[in-house]
Amino acid sequence: MLGRIDTPSSPAPRENPVPSVAERTTGSATLPTRVAILGAGRGGTALLDLLHQMPSIVIAGITDVDPEAPGLQRARDLRIPIVEQAKALIADRGVNLIIDVTGDPRMERIIQVYKAPATDVLSGSAARVLWELVRHEANLQAELFHAEKLAGIGSFAAGIAHDINNPLQLIMGLAENLADEQDLAVIRNQARDIVEAVRRTSAICRDLTHYARKSSMPDDAIVSLNGRLDEALKIARYAVSLHDVRIDKRYGPDVAARGNPDELLHAFVNLITNAVHAMQDRSGTLTLETRIDSHAAVVRIGDTGCGIPPELQGQIFEPFFTTKAPGKGTGLGLYNVNTIIHRMHGMIAVESRVGSGTTFTLTFPLPEEPPS
Repeated sequence: MLGRIDTPSSPAPRENPVPSVAERTTGSATLPTRVAILGAGRGGTALLDLLHQMPSIVIAGITDVDPEAPGLQRARDLRIPIVEQAKALIADRGVNLIIDVTGDPRMERIIQVYKAPATDVLSGSAARVLWELVRHEANLQAELFHAEKLAGIGSFAAGIAHDINNPLQLIMGLAENLADEQDLAVIRNQARDIVEAVRRTSAICRDLTHYARKSSMPDDAIVSLNGRLDEALKIARYAVSLHDVRIDKRYGPDVAARGNPDELLHAFVNLITNAVHAMQDRSGTLTLETRIDSHAAVVRIGDTGCGIPPELQGQIFEPFFTTKAPGKGTGLGLYNVNTIIHRMHGMIAVESRVGSGTTFTLTFPLPEEPPS
């Protein structure tokens, strides 16, 4: 799909150039890269979907000559600026990188006339290579999430066996009674108890099947954080014992964020199971808190467990880092949590004292619509 083009009559002004992509890293601080996408067809839409998830990238705008181009509707859904004229987007002095996926050979000259001197450009085969690389990275990340989730399912075995064995024993005892029971009223009552036990067992299987499967939810859904925390707590109890743990819920009303519901559930399950593991040698309190604070949605998951030594706190989000015994963890849990939170344009912070406990604080931008 071609971006709208306007034949240039005179070069655009060159004053106040923006820093190039290479110049945007100074010391340890990296500024977000502002990207303009020219073309909202298949390539532009794919780039839009992938780039908007990256916290280090801000999409300054997208343009296309066709007002019905699929990428423009996608941009509206993601609240990304739509620029009617390509020339205006190209000349935007806040843009650091222009990605041209229009396929229009005339666009190269227009870009060179109107762009700021320091603005970098990707077009033609280079833009296609970028699209393929970013899409490949996204696919690898999705596979990593799924592999780590399946690896964690093994820790659910004891909890699943306990929760399924109880209704099975009830069904067995009631079925044995029915073989000799003559009272019709008693038979009906016991039949109802059997049906209810089967339903509980089916619910356990349904919850775990839903959790284990690959995510099929959209990345920009509005998610109730309170509801996802409750669901994560239900899933986590299969992996860890909550019998000696006091659960303190402090939920604010209608606290929500925009993101992938399945991925957020996975992040919450990881944080809750880690918190309970930290309290495994002592009774303690698991705190689940949500609130709206300074135009942001905040989630706090805290424990009164063993805590994290200061020298390790800087490493906990690194891939394959774990303090658990061999075979007890993949070292990808907190790495994936960190990735999921940043894909939602959120932030994660940790406060911990050895012997006192740990609290993870997650902060998300507020969605424009209320949770469904």
